[in-house]
Amino acid sequence: MAEQHIIFFDIDGTLLNEEKEVPDSTKKAIADLKEAGHEVAIATGRAPFFFQSLREELGIDTYVCFNGQYVVYKGEVIHQNPLKSDLLEDLAKESLANEHPIVFMGEEEMKANVPDHDVVKESLASLKIDMSLEHDPTYNQGRDIFQSLLFCEEGEEKFYEEKYSAFNFVRWHPRSVDVVPAEGSKAVGIKKVTDLLDIPAENHVAFGDSLNDLEMLTEIPNSVAMGDGHPRAKQAAKYVTEAVNDDGILKGLQMLGLL
Repeated sequence: MAEQHIIFFDIDGTLLNEEKEVPDSTKKAIADLKEAGHEVAIATGRAPFFFQSLREELGIDTYVCFNGQYVVYKGEVIHQNPLKSDLLEDLAKESLANEHPIVFMGEEEMKANVPDHDVVKESLASLKIDMSLEHDPTYNQGRDIFQSLLFCEEGEEKFYEEKYSAFNFVRWHPRSVDVVPAEGSKAVGIKKVTDLLDIPAENHVAFGDSLNDLEMLTEIPNSVAMGDGHPRAKQAAKYVTEAVNDDGILKGLQMLGLL
């Protein structure tokens, strides 16, 4: 058997195609990795309740979510890094004054600070998640919020970047950015997992495609960008594979000699 590796997969644009489906070749590749004794994990910007069915479908119980702010190893939470509550409260008031809605995301659910907003509905619909969004402008108060979604047009986040240096604003949709702690990233979350394991760094692998994957693709020794990914993701990665629907995961793993 080949030396044990740990492989982290982004979800949207990596495990899932544009139709939010896992290609059959990807399903088989992940099953084959596990059969060969490798550790398989997820590293995503999604909330844990956004991909429970995917974890169950693929049999994966180790994951980095909220872009690194919430980390689970074999079903046990090992790291939590919520947004600073006082600054988030201030940001929420500022964004409301600018007519930029926010969705607060906790461990188990999410709430919007405005009711029934078209831009919010449009952006979340692109994830194809079967989940209603309730209105609760005080949901951020008295509980941990690991990530927020700020809805603004491209370029408008610069105002918030200058005012809130404790947060990073990472665009995931033409009309929305993720708001995460400045010191947090998928790479930081991944290190919380790899520090627990006796797997040398040269056997760490990551697949991604987007702007929230840049730190992960830069820092993981064997990083692979999807062929239809963001140009900056491809620039950051050590390798580039084919697109999701062109057996990109399978071909990337074959490129690395893991399958």
